[in-house]
Amino acid sequence: MANGKLFLIPTPLGEESYTTLPHFVLENVKKLRYFVVERAKTARQFLKSVQMPVPLQDLNVEELNEHTAEKDILALLAPVLAGHDLGLMSEAGCPAVADPGAMLVRLAHQKGLQVVPYVGPSSILLALMGSGLHGQSFAFVGYLPVTPPERKKMLQNLERNAKNYHQTQLFIETPYRNNAMLADLLATLSPQTMLCVASQLTTAEELIKTKTIAEWKRAELPDLNKKPTIFLFL
Repeated sequence: MANGKLFLIPTPLGEESYTTLPHFVLENVKKLRYFVVERAKTARQFLKSVQMPVPLQDLNVEELNEHTAEKDILALLAPVLAGHDLGLMSEAGCPAVADPGAMLVRLAHQKGLQVVPYVGPSSILLALMGSGLHGQSFAFVGYLPVTPPERKKMLQNLERNAKNYHQTQLFIETPYRNNAMLADLLATLSPQTMLCVASQLTTAEELIKTKTIAEWKRAELPDLNKKPTIFLFL
């Protein structure tokens, strides 16, 4: 029996943003019956919104998140090994980018399975595109340390990388700590450093602004509390 394929399915970044997904992606999602997702409740809401042709209870939905043990990942590929196509979805928008789904994709390659990434919104790339900062060289560094001394040291190191390599630095924060992160950025980075704040991308409340640190200090700061945000500086 031939193996199935692993499809990497992007999901909207906001509730109003289903128009950001290409029609062919939505149509192909409707053909799938097996899914591995980061959070079942969110995934089922998305599948309901695309009007799956079968009842949601007839779909096989398994979770893969930061708590999934590495030894349990192979079992998630069982449908593909049995000849069925499988869809991988993430809470992060694009599967396997800043996402635990990368573990499943890596294992699929090790098993010689075909991996098919679908087109959709990536908050990282959208933020970089909209920032006006250097897009030829950039680094996404995930989350920064939580404790103030370690965070300040990391920001200083990243700023040196930005200057030495002319490399845009991108990172994220837990949404309820976004305002504190912005305050730390203004207190730590050099006045001439360019900082972009990209928040709630692809939604009606989308915000993308780039200013020097000196200009940010003179401006009215946005309220980023509990709003998905990416920070970029150069």
